[in-house]
Amino acid sequence: MKQLDKFYINGQWVAPSTDTKLDVINPATEQPVAQVALGGEADVNAAVAAAKEAFKTYGFSTREERIAIMERVVEVYKRRYDEMAEAIRLEMGAPNFLAAGSQAGSGLGHLETALEVLRNYEFTETAGESTVVKEPIGVCGLITPWNWPINQIACKVAPALAVGCTMVLKPSEVAPLSGYLFAEMLHEAGVPAGVFNMVNGDGPGVGAPLSAHKDIDMMSFTGSTRAGVLVAQAAAPTVKRVAQELGGKSPNIVLPSANLQEAVARSVGEMMYNTGQSCNAPSRMLVPAEKMAEAAAIAKAAAESEVTGDPAAEGTTLGPVVSDVQFNKIQGLIQAGIDEGATLVTGGVGKPEGLETGYYIKPTIFADVRNDMTIAAEEIFGPVMVMIPYNSVEEAIDIANDTEYGLAGYIQGEDATEVRYVASRIRAGNININGHEGCLHTPFGGYKQSGNGREWGAHGFDDYLEIKALSGLATVE
Repeated sequence: MKQLDKFYINGQWVAPSTDTKLDVINPATEQPVAQVALGGEADVNAAVAAAKEAFKTYGFSTREERIAIMERVVEVYKRRYDEMAEAIRLEMGAPNFLAAGSQAGSGLGHLETALEVLRNYEFTETAGESTVVKEPIGVCGLITPWNWPINQIACKVAPALAVGCTMVLKPSEVAPLSGYLFAEMLHEAGVPAGVFNMVNGDGPGVGAPLSAHKDIDMMSFTGSTRAGVLVAQAAAPTVKRVAQELGGKSPNIVLPSANLQEAVARSVGEMMYNTGQSCNAPSRMLVPAEKMAEAAAIAKAAAESEVTGDPAAEGTTLGPVVSDVQFNKIQGLIQAGIDEGATLVTGGVGKPEGLETGYYIKPTIFADVRNDMTIAAEEIFGPVMVMIPYNSVEEAIDIANDTEYGLAGYIQGEDATEVRYVASRIRAGNININGHEGCLHTPFGGYKQSGNGREWGAHGFDDYLEIKALSGLATVE
């Protein structure tokens, strides 16, 4: 069993200040594959001090120096790509095709995208008679989740490295293998000591003191809305910047003009991707009321075509959810849907037949759902989709926006005018039309309680930069 018993601070692997450890469970086997040390405030203080000292030089590094560093990081990542895919499969149960594809690929993609942006990014501009410069904000605290582990690490670390920030990362203690491997990659690539630091731990032990630390200039957090509120509250007394990518309950409006078979089948596949463990999953499908029965039949067939099983097995499309905690939460919400009167189309409570070991969930579809039902309001974070009827496009828009979240929206339809109209009225940060999603240059983030700020591409640089106006510079001889 792998021992993740050291933290990466100031360019070295160091022993933690505590002896507390947590088993890292493979959700497919329910057996531990590693133990991770859980740090505390003393470890945070050491990491922040290292980052603060490193910023004195890295914060004034040249574009060319940072390009060279990032090129080396990309090179090392490519060489160890298969290790990253395996780590993700083991820690959070992603099937082989997903772990080696979008999961591991997203980490490399964010690094390459940030490198591409950096080569031509304008750090200086003219505003009237003044010069405006964008400078690195300083020491950044980064807290990342388990569901897309290296994706969320890389989309924070890459822009921070690119613009000249230093940082302290707290990856998820539930899925820390990928973060540990990533720290090894950065060390191998020669990232200067103190620029990148990593302290493993849980929210109360590491996340809270990191968020509250007076020498942290910016916090970037991805996770639940509940946890995001705690980060913001901890950060408030020091008036630091807080960027958040939080929960979602994304509407998916199937317009009357849509090809119903294609739209519903495609949308079920998008919902089940990553076993439904994506904050932007299209979890609320809105369907014309008169087409509900037909749409439910299509959704049933699509859900039942998913192959749930061992992530290491060829052909598996749906792995387990990440933990027993998540399994029990999802089971409770499925039961709530049944108890509140939604029509169970397929799936339901309990594990799929033949999968007694592992945190496996039946791909589940509910029809005839009201938007005030628990399963329509709460983020389930599993392979569960709800289908809500509507009687007019205006009603569909109202239902879509009747949520505390605003991360993503999905629209299916062939009438371009109608699609544009609906897209303009959904209150969400990302609108995906007819199965098309953005690339890694597309800004990612949400409205309302789905967070603030944007990640990915050039827009992802903004939260890591401060703006300084230089007035009268031309008068200096």
